[in-house]
Amino acid sequence: MSFSSIRNDFPIFQNQKDLVYLDSAATSLKPQPVIDAVNEYNSSYSANVFRGLYSISEKATLAFERARKKVAEFIGARRVEEVIFTKGTTESINLVAYAWGRMNVERGDEIVTTVMEHHSNFVPWQQLASENGAVLKVIDITNDGTLQILNSKSEAPNKFQILNSKLKEVVTKKTKLVALTHVSNVLGTINPIKEICREVKRLNPRCLVLVDGAQAVPHMKVDVSDIGCDFYAFSGHKMLGPTGIGVLWGRYELLNEMAPFLFGGSMIDKVTLSTTTFKTPPMKFEAGTPPIAEVIGLAAAIDYIQKIGVEKIMAHEKDLLKYAFNRFDDMYHCTVYGPRDLNVRTGVISFNLFTKDKKLIHPHDVAEILQRDNICVRVGHHCTMPLHTRLNIGASVRVSLFIYNSKEDIDRLIDSVKNVRTIFK
Repeated sequence: MSFSSIRNDFPIFQNQKDLVYLDSAATSLKPQPVIDAVNEYNSSYSANVFRGLYSISEKATLAFERARKKVAEFIGARRVEEVIFTKGTTESINLVAYAWGRMNVERGDEIVTTVMEHHSNFVPWQQLASENGAVLKVIDITNDGTLQILNSKSEAPNKFQILNSKLKEVVTKKTKLVALTHVSNVLGTINPIKEICREVKRLNPRCLVLVDGAQAVPHMKVDVSDIGCDFYAFSGHKMLGPTGIGVLWGRYELLNEMAPFLFGGSMIDKVTLSTTTFKTPPMKFEAGTPPIAEVIGLAAAIDYIQKIGVEKIMAHEKDLLKYAFNRFDDMYHCTVYGPRDLNVRTGVISFNLFTKDKKLIHPHDVAEILQRDNICVRVGHHCTMPLHTRLNIGASVRVSLFIYNSKEDIDRLIDSVKNVRTIFK
């Protein structure tokens, strides 16, 4: 894999010659094939889907449904009808919270989540529990940034083992749902989703598992059928695709039982003055005109990722992560959060800098100095306030890597961070 050839596929680097983009966990850059796919739809066959009998509408419909099939194959779904298009991971999770949660979670039931969750996979369940009188349980993390239900002393560090005794303390016969992230957007921690799903189902076969895969799908192979979860959500804009497009995958039998989330065109079977019946999934959950151009762009992003190869993407990021850790190790008074084992984390590095007398250099000050060198990072709580509270910090600086980054980007980052040192001694 040639870094220079990959980088050349992204027009932003031609327009921003000196750009160091290290914020892909927030949103990824777009390669030319994705831009071309969206532009081709808008300029050549920009028509609505499922409605027109004319040629450009039929072409748009065909491209739209081909994209659904491509997504299904990409994530290992058994049925194409299990793929629902939303506007992002947030809407996908909220869809489940409303369409499934408000029908199934009652007073006294339990919902389990973790302290490392993005607000999108925490607040919906917190609100549901509050409204329906359910109990929200939150799994803590260890000091190295892994879930406390895991055995960190496993003989095979890249294979997690579930500590049955601790998981039994969390998942009970009253637990209706376990909602957790596949990859932490702050710590970079890769949670052993398959092992967790298997153990949850053993403890309570009726308990469902929802996985937030926003930070996983762009960076590793995901097979929802192999994982054994019930719902899986992710966004297109974090995997080289357009903004405004997301995916909810769910087991068909669950989707078929759920009530619609929104009402309107496209999802209707029959309407009379007194009653309405609805189509089967996925159309039941895609009311109104869908984000057609964005869906087509997502399909192009999947083509691009598959052309490179997910394994090569993972290897490239692991190489960069190892190099970045070595460079950060040379930094004094710098705290990096999350596990150091490369087998259990992706290319996300959150850190804080401190002065010689151990005073925090505010992350916003760090970001301001970095941006003067045209280096883009994320600062703040990254929509994970409970996690930052757990870490006893108010904010952090986050660096997130992807396929277009290089060791030179990391060198420029470290040089700029050193410049922060000269200003805040």
